[in-house]
Amino acid sequence: MRLDKFLKVSRIIKRRTVANEACDTERVNVNGRRAKASYEVKEGDVVEIAFGNKTLKFVVKNVNEHTSKADASEMYQIME
Repeated sequence: MRLDKFLKVSRIIKRRTVANEACDTERVNVNGRRAKASYEVKEGDVVEIAFGNKTLKFVVKNVNEHTSKADASEMYQIME
């Protein structure tokens, strides 16, 4: 699954266009490297997103094309 679609489906970012812009402005890293929106997300990837002065870092647990709102948080695990 594409990175921008994963961020939308997992409800980390509300809209796919916003996720795409975050990738284009180099605010998203996967496994320590800048990632484009077309990056294919795999289980075990470590994703880091910069939101202003905050940073969200999480591990991809599973990749589902569709998921319910209640199950979206099961697609990733936040790292501290």
